[in-house]
Amino acid sequence: MATETATGKPLNNRVAPPSMLRRHGSQLGIIGVGFAMWLTFVIAAPAVFTNLNIYNAFAQTTPQFGIIALALTFVVITGEIDLSFPSIMALGTAAFCLVTAYGGAPWYLGLVVAFATGAACGLINGLLVAKLSIPSLVITIGTSFLYRGLELVLMNGTGVPLTADKFPEMHKIFREPVFGFPVQTLWMIVLAFVLWVLLNRTRFGAHVFLVGDNPTSARLMGINVVSVKTRAFVLVGVMAVFAGLMTSIYGYYFWPTTGDGFLLYTIASVFLGGTSVFGGTGSVVGSFVAAFIIGAINAGIVSAGINAFYTQLCFGLVIVISVVSQTVIERRIRRQSLTGR
Repeated sequence: MATETATGKPLNNRVAPPSMLRRHGSQLGIIGVGFAMWLTFVIAAPAVFTNLNIYNAFAQTTPQFGIIALALTFVVITGEIDLSFPSIMALGTAAFCLVTAYGGAPWYLGLVVAFATGAACGLINGLLVAKLSIPSLVITIGTSFLYRGLELVLMNGTGVPLTADKFPEMHKIFREPVFGFPVQTLWMIVLAFVLWVLLNRTRFGAHVFLVGDNPTSARLMGINVVSVKTRAFVLVGVMAVFAGLMTSIYGYYFWPTTGDGFLLYTIASVFLGGTSVFGGTGSVVGSFVAAFIIGAINAGIVSAGINAFYTQLCFGLVIVISVVSQTVIERRIRRQSLTGR
């Protein structure tokens, strides 16, 4: 029988709303912050942001880091972080080039090797973090240098042309529009749906939330915390290679520096989308929307006539405001859960 309050209403009816807010409130709040910033740029540069061409440009470039943000959301929800994905982008794409451009193998075999490379890098990160209990912030900085160094050694610091005449099938997959719509965003939409289902409708996704909320309780419930965290890192590795291939095909060339400059955009998208830095809370949809908001901010600064050097300042404010907002919201929700008000 439910406990009743002085008003005669069941107590559980009053406690339920905070639990729902805890799951969705922070995402909505942080996305609201980003949306307000986007509206600022619409007012500052209406000629740019009322033109459909700018959104077509977003649809081509944003998925190059947004796809990684979708996967990184899983890692951050578990309470960890991965800073090595820019290097994994380069190493996985380099593996593709070595197998195809240099080795003469078919492009589909190159894809298998590339994704296997990304999965292996994610597996190494996951085992070092989860199995050996090494802080992910520290170890992924180390593996970032390791993977980038390995890529530079294998490629001898040189790039590889990835033109349409050499890889026509790859250009159909990663570059050619579908019915006039940028294929990059179509891929991001498909992957966002798949990852949303994985996070919200599968046992693995439930375990990701439980591990991030309280790893000790998760272990007592019989959840393999090492396996959950490792699979999350593997997911980031595979998606990083996917983004690396997409970026290289989009630019018709694989550069040894592929991935540089993606770190800030990707992390900002995850945190702006409402994923908690403390773990246990996150949203694929939030990261998806936030990635396009980040893209709008990046172009908006220049379009509004502001010096491009202010871009990093703006992104820094986004991350700081996101973290502070998450902390305030989560403390308030936790207090409401404990007091029932």
